[in-house]
Amino acid sequence: MPEDRSRRERVDELLAAARGGSARAAGRLLTQVEGTGRDLVLEAIGPATDTIAVVGVTGPPGAGKSTTVTALVAAYRGLGKRVAVLAVDPTSPYSGGALLGDRIRMTQHIDDPDVLIRSMATRGHLGGLTSAVPAAIRLLEALSYDIVFVETVGVGQSEVEVSAVADPTVVVLNPGAGDAVQAAKAGLLEVADLLVVNKADRDGAAQTVRDLRMESSVPVLTTVAARGEGIDELVAAIDGHSGDDDPTRRAARLRGQILSLAMTRLRAHPGLNGLIDEVADGGLDVYTAADKLIAPF
Repeated sequence: MPEDRSRRERVDELLAAARGGSARAAGRLLTQVEGTGRDLVLEAIGPATDTIAVVGVTGPPGAGKSTTVTALVAAYRGLGKRVAVLAVDPTSPYSGGALLGDRIRMTQHIDDPDVLIRSMATRGHLGGLTSAVPAAIRLLEALSYDIVFVETVGVGQSEVEVSAVADPTVVVLNPGAGDAVQAAKAGLLEVADLLVVNKADRDGAAQTVRDLRMESSVPVLTTVAARGEGIDELVAAIDGHSGDDDPTRRAARLRGQILSLAMTRLRAHPGLNGLIDEVADGGLDVYTAADKLIAPF
């Protein structure tokens, strides 16, 4: 259809402009990825080549995730890398858009043409990540970014989904009594490839490190991200972990992505409410309803 051809041509134009360095074109392509133009963009850029490093950064609110990411961006820019940040924010209940706090905190990189910072709304997607993130990563790879940081909303157990798109997953925690235990209860230690005790100049940091080393076998690092302390060591740990990636780990991440996206689509299935009504009325049991829901697939 002429309209579809026009849309494809527009995507091709934006892609050419973004590859030529247009931040505005890159932003418009990301908007397409978050909306109805996702399939057109993915078709235009072709298959993934696995050349981009993806680092997940998660942890409880107030741990200093954005400050840590800002310091990491500066460190990787110092190494000559093109860096992108996807800050996944809760969807606003009023506007449906993403809260822009992360981009506000990262303003020191705003004028760098080799840094792209984008807030993305979860839009009700389970697991703390927006369903557009895998497509956004593929787009950033096609635009020749070297590394992308995916920072999640930091609301506890749902953050485990970050491990499906990132390797490594960095969990940032505050020093203080019980933080290691709370992180374990939230499931964060299960997905952590690297643990970071930020604000390590505060009381309780050494005890938190000891607690984490008792709870987990992954490396535990300390930082004072606001002053850049410990960031070089964190960069070395991230790069070292990425070098250990293998097909089994990649397959596990893809499995997590597929299952997560499938769950999101099932939640929006047009027949779900009808099945709920049937179960509520006693006409179906939940097992039969579940079978009916997935039967078309």
